[in-house]
Amino acid sequence: MNKRILKNTEWSILICICILLIIGLVALYSATIDSNLDEFKKQCTWILIAIPIMIGIIYIDYSVIVRFSPYLYGLSILLLIAVLFTPAVNGATSWFNIGFFAFQPAELAKVFVIMFLSYVIVEIQKKSRKEINKISKLAIIFGTVFLPLLLIIIQPDYGTAIAYVISLVLILFVAGIDKKYIIIAFLILLITIPLMYFFILPEHAKSRIDVFLNPNLDPRGAGYNIIQSKIAIGAGKLFGMGFLKGTQTHLGFLYPKTTDFIFAMIGEELGFIVCGLIIVVYVILITKAINVAKTARDDLGSYIAIGIARNIIISRTRKHRNDNRPSSNNRRTITIC
Repeated sequence: MNKRILKNTEWSILICICILLIIGLVALYSATIDSNLDEFKKQCTWILIAIPIMIGIIYIDYSVIVRFSPYLYGLSILLLIAVLFTPAVNGATSWFNIGFFAFQPAELAKVFVIMFLSYVIVEIQKKSRKEINKISKLAIIFGTVFLPLLLIIIQPDYGTAIAYVISLVLILFVAGIDKKYIIIAFLILLITIPLMYFFILPEHAKSRIDVFLNPNLDPRGAGYNIIQSKIAIGAGKLFGMGFLKGTQTHLGFLYPKTTDFIFAMIGEELGFIVCGLIIVVYVILITKAINVAKTARDDLGSYIAIGIARNIIISRTRKHRNDNRPSSNNRRTITIC
């Protein structure tokens, strides 16, 4: 059993994860050294907790885990309903706060929904792979994702909701959905995206899109952090300003530097070479994850793998506080010539 697991383990994925963990811990240490290393210690704790869990899951066949996916799916729905009754943070009810511990059920539900969705599609395709192209079967598949998707939109958390939709699209593509549905879906998107932008999205969501495309529209407000992150990366040049020596990082211009702008902080202190290494490692990781999906022993493994690969390809971080810029009490002004 142990020899088989060692033989079948994709070691390149494990190596990529270890490299990213090391770089992440180094960056987090620098980002939190001015605040008693709280986030750094928390990250180390979760890594230590995750290692035995990872090893334990490796020894369990995924087909066994998927048998419990209906119950895990039900649990995720209950959590997504319960979180709606928690106090809102920045206008969104997305987090459970239990003492020093906080978690976002939508992130946990990602894995549970992917497993249950894969299970549902495999059950539908037991008779024939073409069964997935029947309208009634597609309705079941879309219904599986629609309920958690609706609960996440209500929070509201549009970014995570989009991630669920992308997972569904990738899994359906791998499952062999008819091309005509892909074309129809693409045409619907071309029509609905402009309509959503102009008539459905709230003003703050529109502002984020506009500022993302052109940060200079509001350089002292919504575009402030994006501009500061570019300055930080540019200041790092090829080899970086040096570990613990980043001016944008340690003078309070990057916020929140432990999540949204950790890459900019890495670019400032460790330079272009390390940033390039991170991108290369991610490309290898994504490529290997897709390869696992292509070479899985059965359809169930393939669907789960491509769904999880989506979590790597399109990942996002979120904190309790998402201010566009630090408050005046937290910022210091410096003139750089």
